[in-house]
Parts: sequence; structure tokens; C-alpha cells
Amino acid sequence: MSSVILDQVAKQRESLKEFLQDSMSQLSRQCARNMDNVSGLEALLKYHMSQSTYCKNLWVLDHTAHQLTATISKKKLLEEQRGRDRIARPYMQRALTGEKFYLSDAYISRNRKQPTLTSVQTILDEDGRTMGYLGADFDLRKLPHTAKLNLDKQGWLQMKGDPAIRGGLFAQQRIVSAMDEKIDDVLTLIHELIIAHGVFHAKLHFSSSRATLWLVDSPYNYQILNIDELTDASVCLAFPKRQYFQQATVPKKKVGKVFKQFKKLRFADETIYLRSASLNIVNAKVGLNFSCDGSHYVSYDEFLQKDNSFWFGVN
Repeated sequence: MSSVILDQVAKQRESLKEFLQDSMSQLSRQCARNMDNVSGLEALLKYHMSQSTYCKNLWVLDHTAHQLTATISKKKLLEEQRGRDRIARPYMQRALTGEKFYLSDAYISRNRKQPTLTSVQTILDEDGRTMGYLGADFDLRKLPHTAKLNLDKQGWLQMKGDPAIRGGLFAQQRIVSAMDEKIDDVLTLIHELIIAHGVFHAKLHFSSSRATLWLVDSPYNYQILNIDELTDASVCLAFPKRQYFQQATVPKKKVGKVFKQFKKLRFADETIYLRSASLNIVNAKVGLNFSCDGSHYVSYDEFLQKDNSFWFGVN
């Protein structure tokens, strides 16, 4: 996971901890007054559950991490959970080290197969001694989300692909595709669609002779053009005329240079060659997939700084 994503996760976790900790602490104090009365604990948890928007399950453990109550949900009581030993669960290991409130990492729940969080609040007596633990499960879908999505800071990413493809790399050779034979026409057409017809993300599949396009007018749908369409200039008539996208961070004059470099990488070597490539003018990212099944995601300006010697070790 990238450092940008990890930072976003950490910020959201801190926000959720602040949001949940106060209510868990209040409920734990009410539980402390009923630790000798299981039916009273269950009645308390039922009431709290009926008032909660976000909670999926509630339960109380004794000081040895054995479950005192049934597991309480909005719809039912799982009475068979009484007596369950939860000491080996990861969230309990943290609670047993002395943390008064702990919020687990997200995990996929066993039954509903959905992202879930579990929090554990230590139940203390008036002298601050541990009486037990209040546990709560939360469906990640229902918890409030406050983190802002900000992925612009992602740097160069390199990913290895299928080892089977890499292992047989030198037994293969580039086969001239229909797009290879008309590559100048294809790149000119895609360039025009980006500059004047509202395409903000284009992916060229050189080996299979097709392109996938995303347009500002319909960003949630993509268009697939085959080689016949990619070599017919009249295709431009099918796309509305649009000024170069105002949110673009790639200068217009650089788009053609990126495409020229795509062409070089496609024809530079007969064994290690570019299979597909993409350009997104909004996040300024170039995506590359080579015949070795290795993939790179890099900013357009870094991409333009690299020549063939960087990619292939030759001039």
C-alpha cells in the first residue's frame, strides 16, 4: 500500500477513534454497575443497540476475556456466544496490554464478508481495576467518513507481473499488430481527441489494436475503439468538441511528446517492448505495461526525461 493511502487510512482511523471512544467509555461505565447481573448487562446492551446508528454487535467479556453476555445485534441475540474465549483475538491482545480503548484494523467479517472494525473498551471499577471488556463491531459502510481523498502525491510505482510471463520472456518476440502498421495515424487521432474532444484518459493497447477512452462528458463510462475506428479521422465527428480540459495538469504541447515516446518504446526492442500505455491529463500519470508483464506508473514529466537507455539499458 502506498504511503499516500497509508496516511489517509491513519487519518480516518484517528477520526473514527475520536468519534467512537466517548460513547464506548460512557457505556462501559454503565456496564461496570451490572457486571454481576448478566441479564441486566444484556438489557443495557439491547437498549444501546436500539439507539445506535452505526453499531453492528455488542458484547461484554469478563476480566479473563471470556464472554459474559450473548452477542447483541439489532435483530437477534447470539446466545451461543456466552462463554466464548476471545483471548486469542488480535483486538484482545492489545486490550490485555493495558490499552483502555482499542480500535482494530479493518478486516473482512467471517459471516457477512464485509469490511468490519472491532473496538474494545476496558471496563473499570471505581478504583480503576479491570472488571472486564466491552466489545463492539462496526460495519465500515455505516461509519461516518471524514477523510478527503487525495492521491495526487503518489510517486513512481513499479509492479512486477506474472512470473510465468517473465520466465518465458526471451522465448517470445513482438508480432507486428494492426496498430503497429498504422501507429502514426492512431496516435494523431488520440492526440486530437484529447486536445479538442474532451478525452482526459486514454489507454492504447498496441498488441490487441484497440484503445480505451474516458471523456469529461461521461467520466463513469469508457469507450472502446477498434483499429478501424482508430484509423478513421471521421471518428472525431462522433465526439463533441471540447476545449482542452481545464483541470488538466499536462500542458497541451506535452501530449504529443508523450505519444512519441510511446512509439519509441513500442519499437525499440523486439523482445522487451511496450504492450500498452496510458496517459491521464488530469493526474498527469503515464501508465506502461511491457512484454515482461512489468508495469510502471509515473508522472508525465519524469517519463519524458527518460530515454531508451533507462528502459532497456541501451542507446
